[in-house]
Amino acid sequence: MANDQQPARNGAELFIRALENEGVKYIFAVPGEENLAFLEALRESSIQLILNRHEQAAGFMAATYGRLTGQVGVCLSTLGPGATNLVTAAAYAQLGAMPMMMISGQKPIKSSKQGLFQILDVVDLMRPLTKFTRQISNANTIPAKVREAFRRASEERPGAVHLELPEDIADETPDTDSHIFQPSDARRPTASRKSLETACEMMRDAKHPLIMIGAGANRKRVSQALIHLVNATNIPFFTTQMGKGVVDERHPRYLGNAALSAGDFVHCAIEHADLVINVGHDVVEKPPFFMHPGGKKVIHINFSGADVDPVYFPQHEVVGDIANSVEYLAEHCGQCDNHDFTRFMEVKSAVDAHMLERANDDRFPVIPQRIVHDVRGVMPDDGIIALDNGMYKLWFARNYPAYDNNTVLLDNALASMGAGLPSAMMASMLYPDQKVMAICGDGGFMMNSQELETAVRLGLNLVVLIINDSAYGMIRWKQGQEGYPDFGLNYRNPDFVKYAECYGATGHRVTRAADLKPILDQALAAGGVHLVDVPVDYSENHRVFDKELAELTCKL
Repeated sequence: MANDQQPARNGAELFIRALENEGVKYIFAVPGEENLAFLEALRESSIQLILNRHEQAAGFMAATYGRLTGQVGVCLSTLGPGATNLVTAAAYAQLGAMPMMMISGQKPIKSSKQGLFQILDVVDLMRPLTKFTRQISNANTIPAKVREAFRRASEERPGAVHLELPEDIADETPDTDSHIFQPSDARRPTASRKSLETACEMMRDAKHPLIMIGAGANRKRVSQALIHLVNATNIPFFTTQMGKGVVDERHPRYLGNAALSAGDFVHCAIEHADLVINVGHDVVEKPPFFMHPGGKKVIHINFSGADVDPVYFPQHEVVGDIANSVEYLAEHCGQCDNHDFTRFMEVKSAVDAHMLERANDDRFPVIPQRIVHDVRGVMPDDGIIALDNGMYKLWFARNYPAYDNNTVLLDNALASMGAGLPSAMMASMLYPDQKVMAICGDGGFMMNSQELETAVRLGLNLVVLIINDSAYGMIRWKQGQEGYPDFGLNYRNPDFVKYAECYGATGHRVTRAADLKPILDQALAAGGVHLVDVPVDYSENHRVFDKELAELTCKL
């Protein structure tokens, strides 16, 4: 549908033309009767409808589209319960800095014969969860509202936006001269020369500088610039959970992942550092370390200034396009003779040895270290894993080396369960030639498990690994840590093999540790949707995180 066609017949068609103008390729949706005019306009458009089984999953897919492409992902719901089902996805995109637009329907606003049936103030509901939320009350304003919403969603810091399209406005005939606004080509501002030079001086003056890579750095240009910076300065680096893979973690200067906030091996290096060069970190991500008054200095390098927080208050900020800032530091800061990285390399040796421990353990149910090791063994360098939220996420963040940016999709901002499968589906749609695996706990998987039907219907190539402990495992671990009795967190699961098969997927069950890797290899090679059920032994949580780390890290 070209924008130079005859005038739009109604507001819905004008809305679709505005979305086409923004380059939208997909709309993830669970439509309702209030969306029917919009759905009809969509039927005649170049945009592909992806019909989901739950609005939350539609939102997670739209947000992940934004995360992976940098373009705005779009999802659609009806009014009332359809819109409220998008709330979790809105928070997921907003906290995770993923550009996403939500479109919700509404009853007619000029005259309605249904009283308050299903009526909620969705615009106000979305206000604290979005960068921009509006009800469209006149069809002529649709192009401007769409352009403004896309501008807000895409601008740094990216996030969620929402437009409500009432039924009568979707049916309303717009003026014949309604103008569709062209997307802006504005560039991100560059950091000031003074702030960059100050950062260089701080790096030269430091004796034990350390680079931390956060979620905001997980972009191709930033990745390339950071590799240049590490190689030019020789400064070691570590990552937050959402910064994994920005620089290939096989790099000799990679120290590890700050999956925990304190008490892990990598925190020995952080404590020793007198300067942390913090690239792309945002306080919405669970703290990778705690700052203290009078302690080490921190340089904040990001698209926007730092939110002051009791445990994060950087002494210097470099605000502007991250890739440009990091490239400048790489070109102008250079290696310094006074830098001493001996202690950091000792930490690296300890981390590397620790990651190999029990990686080939044959116990069954399978321990987390073996699961992580075998998944890494079957995934190619560019393979993508999408993690749901649970105890296994800590194990993968720490023990799974990522080789490229956005090959480990996890959420450490909202940290919502139920996001792993839809995120993996989106990755599989975008990159059909790459191997993709969703890694879910049994609890998180069941929150959006119905999307297996969507994955099969779309013909995706996808492996879903279910780490099965028949419990909400992370909370159970925390319950034990705090000395409470084991209570209220266990449940029973369906037969996951049969469950997969009833959706048209292929199910597999691991019955001994040695079978996990061959089954995963087979499933990845076969194509189509496969579900692999692996029982897990989480006794290692207490042994490693509660006891071993406390004993070993204090000896470093």
